[in-house]
Amino acid sequence: MKIWKKKKRIMTIVIGGILASMLLVGCGNKQETSSGQEEEKIGGELNLFTWDGMFPREVLSEFEEEYGVQINYANFDFDEDMLAKLETAKGGDYDVIIADDYIIELAIQEGLVQKLDTEKISNLGNVDQAFQGQFYDPTNEYSVPYGAGIPLIVYDPNVIDIEITGYADLWNPALKDNLALIGNYRVVNGIVLKTMGKSFNETDLEVLEESGKKLKELAPNVRLISDSNTQDYLISGEAAAGFLYTSQVTLALAARPELKVVYPKEGLGFGIMAMFMPSQAPHAEAGKAFINFILRPEISARCFEYIGYVCTNREAVPYLSEEMQKNLALPKEAADGEFIMEIGSAANEVHERIWTEFKAELD
Repeated sequence: MKIWKKKKRIMTIVIGGILASMLLVGCGNKQETSSGQEEEKIGGELNLFTWDGMFPREVLSEFEEEYGVQINYANFDFDEDMLAKLETAKGGDYDVIIADDYIIELAIQEGLVQKLDTEKISNLGNVDQAFQGQFYDPTNEYSVPYGAGIPLIVYDPNVIDIEITGYADLWNPALKDNLALIGNYRVVNGIVLKTMGKSFNETDLEVLEESGKKLKELAPNVRLISDSNTQDYLISGEAAAGFLYTSQVTLALAARPELKVVYPKEGLGFGIMAMFMPSQAPHAEAGKAFINFILRPEISARCFEYIGYVCTNREAVPYLSEEMQKNLALPKEAADGEFIMEIGSAANEVHERIWTEFKAELD
């Protein structure tokens, strides 16, 4: 699972602030709570498509019981795989998809996403304004944020005898065979570019080629690449340092509070994953009901505690545990986070080749 991406090169996030009521105004439906009136049974099925482990099982079961809907949960590993399947299905097959911001932008551009039904999704006003109006859905018409994140460096100061302050320190020989990396090539290639003073979204092919050479120089320090459960290697001590997704950072710190978190001085990546409904969703009513259900504050809080991402539901915050309120808040360091953007086929092909050559160095 990954989480960050695209369209202004640098985005300043307005933290906190006004409730985003513009999507709620005029809606006749009342606010739902899990302890409130049970909704009318819908019946049938709901085809949910996202990464593995995005919801607590009990939350899905509660929805199934309340609405009489059977959830069919299908997984993908990478956003690009999701988009390819959605294109093949011509916007059909699935009712609710959760994916990263940059891929949602492409799906919207291809006409594969339907507009939100604000009358049926009455809890849209619970979404924090700080996560709305972004490049991939500037008018908030197509998607609902389900979490935000900033990949960070985590290391064990009891094992690593250097102080890590940024991405450039990952090349230090002191980390030989001790570094765990996530498996997203745009993210990892991007931190190389940041050490060169460039953007995550660099498109100059010569610069990208240079970054590929520098990435290969990192190979001696890399113990493993894993896009899932990368934190487990730090928790077990198999790796002493890692570059992890937000949820993985949360889990690593919960298991080993002595680990040190680094907000790299070269600049941060930032991203939002969001829910959307495909244009030809076969069970549209169930899809709308599911999104509205997940946006209930108490339900949303349980989801955020489970996935460990920055909370994007403003009304859910009081329902989070005290510890999680601290861990899942939007950190001040994110104020100038950079989304990873679509960079065109030529640059992306170089990125893919660079990544393949880098992984070959590890064999």
